[in-house]
Amino acid sequence: MSGLLTRIIQMEKEVCESSSLPNELLYGRAGYLYTLLLLQTELGETIISKQSIINVAVSIVKFGHQLSGQLKSRCPLMYSWYNEYYTGAAHGHAGIIYLLLKVVCKYPELNIDSLLIPTIDYLVGLQFPSGNFPSSFESGERDRLVHWCHGAPGFVNMLVAAYQKYKNENYKQAAMACGDVVWKRGLLRKGYGICHGVAGNAYTFLSLYKLSKDKKHLHRACQFALWCCDYGRHGCRTPDRPYSLFEGMAGTAYFLYDILCPAASKFPAFEV
Repeated sequence: MSGLLTRIIQMEKEVCESSSLPNELLYGRAGYLYTLLLLQTELGETIISKQSIINVAVSIVKFGHQLSGQLKSRCPLMYSWYNEYYTGAAHGHAGIIYLLLKVVCKYPELNIDSLLIPTIDYLVGLQFPSGNFPSSFESGERDRLVHWCHGAPGFVNMLVAAYQKYKNENYKQAAMACGDVVWKRGLLRKGYGICHGVAGNAYTFLSLYKLSKDKKHLHRACQFALWCCDYGRHGCRTPDRPYSLFEGMAGTAYFLYDILCPAASKFPAFEV
């Protein structure tokens, strides 16, 4: 076993117990949970145990339920990132709940439905008539950002996973509404990347295509891909890290490769 793999496995206790560690995807427990799920898929349960994954999922639920109680929130699971209560995939609920759903689907004995379902229902209740979602619980009526990190594109995976698990048509309808708002407002001046760019938004359509097999969504993904192929010609700003996975060219290239086989596509470092 490599030194890096050993180090990742040994992080479990600290990840589960540290009260200072955030729960979000990019820098927190949900990101560690994704890592374990990915490694287990590639290396098997003899390397990454079922119990390790369940332990991390339980800790995410525990800290979320504790914060909800402290805030006296109507949402059963609450999470913060730098004292903001984000809803999106990168730093908020959509990314965290999506990964918890993947664990519940894999290990049904993890009985957290009584907290997951009302949390998902609460989030669905935040959806704007446009199909978009607020970037945080504090953003109120501002229907502004249509990014994977903040907005409808980051909710689609959670909604699709929730529909596949619980067969609630409201979740499917909410996911389809996300697709419509991304089609209308998803070409961004911020650039081509996957975090807050056009390639990331296009994964919305690939997720909906995999769910429904409706070629409308594949057509939309292809149109966004064509836009990305004119890289640098749309007056978009240059990212701070122009070659990186989330902000830059690497993520765009990954999406363009994924669209060649849409049924097997997966948003990198997120979708499992």
